[in-house]
Amino acid sequence: MVGVFREGHTKRPSRRHEPLIIGPPAVSWKRRFAIGLVLVGAATAALLLFSKVAQAHPSPHVHAQVLERPIAGVRNNYWYDYRSDVEEAEIELHKDLRRAKTAQDKREAWAEYHHELRDARSDYRKEMAERGYIARRGRVTVGS
Repeated sequence: MVGVFREGHTKRPSRRHEPLIIGPPAVSWKRRFAIGLVLVGAATAALLLFSKVAQAHPSPHVHAQVLERPIAGVRNNYWYDYRSDVEEAEIELHKDLRRAKTAQDKREAWAEYHHELRDARSDYRKEMAERGYIARRGRVTVGS
């Protein structure tokens, strides 16, 4: 009978090798210790750098003085001027705090920052009031 094979006769024989084991290479304890020291050092440096940056950043209560939304929802040139004044004041505060050597220097930097914020806010409110977006409140009496 030509062309008729037993079942499985055409299959190749299976290879009998040990299975390939893929895993982490054996690392000595000295190398692991050295890697651990490097990681701890990097984490410490990052923590110190972050704390230094955090010191130069304005505290959360300061941001309460910054307007988050434009007056009457109108985004005009006065709003963008106000935002740029606020950003400029923050940049100047960061520079001043980095250069500050004493507590007095830090207080002066914060005082200047608060003054700049107050000035920018009052200029913005005055311009918006002139354009009629802010209703002035007050009492007017006419007569003698």
